[in-house]
Amino acid sequence: MKRDTLVDSITEFCTTSGVKLIAAVLIIAVGFRVVGFISKTIKKSKLYERLDANIRSFMLSSIGIILKILLIITAAATLGVPMTSMIAIIGSAGLAVGLVLQGSLSNIAGGFIIMIFKPFFVGDYISVGKYEGVVHSISIFYTKIYTPDNKKIVVPNSVISSETLTDYTALPTRRVDLKFSAAYSSDIDEVKNLLLGVAIRHELVLKEPQPLIRLAEHDTSSLNFVLKAWCKTDDYWTVYYDIIENVKKEFDNNGIEIPFPQLDVHMAEPRNR
Repeated sequence: MKRDTLVDSITEFCTTSGVKLIAAVLIIAVGFRVVGFISKTIKKSKLYERLDANIRSFMLSSIGIILKILLIITAAATLGVPMTSMIAIIGSAGLAVGLVLQGSLSNIAGGFIIMIFKPFFVGDYISVGKYEGVVHSISIFYTKIYTPDNKKIVVPNSVISSETLTDYTALPTRRVDLKFSAAYSSDIDEVKNLLLGVAIRHELVLKEPQPLIRLAEHDTSSLNFVLKAWCKTDDYWTVYYDIIENVKKEFDNNGIEIPFPQLDVHMAEPRNR
């Protein structure tokens, strides 16, 4: 008798709850594969290629998260969990999770702010807080930045949306600002002409606006000149280092002394007592 009851219970479980459990597991297993397939299909679509680079990674991560949440809800409904109870549970869990994961929610909000206002784009060289590098991708939670020395930095979107951000590649041209020192015995006009010549002769320096050379200050042991020259943004560092090197050569060829800090010490003769 007991054996018959056990068999009946197992049979009833397999034909009711067991079927639902298997169906829920299949929904999750197959569904996650389908989500992956959808993501790959979207990546290969022509519409995806036409989208702004900022939106691509953000859209993919958002779609993936939303579809997986829908799969979990569907699996729960298949198990027989009432939708009204599920909505209440989701609401309560959402509130609890929201309190625990305030940082993550602020990252999501920061991600939407980046998408809407577009302060920078994938491929731009930016500086935000203590982080600096080329933007590689923007997801729903984080923005990946690659540094010049090839390190990957994952920056929370909340940090980017709340910090002061500098985009060095937003505009097509940049100004190279350099300071050079010459001895007080140097002829001011000669130094200015030499600096101007170095700037004008460089093939990557733009003709308009014209380079600016001025005497900036009388320092303790030197005359300090500023050189301001414009170039294309991509040529910035080439122009920067070339001008520094070429100015040193030009000063050496024309006898312009580059001073170093000096201290004159005068020894007083001892008084006869």
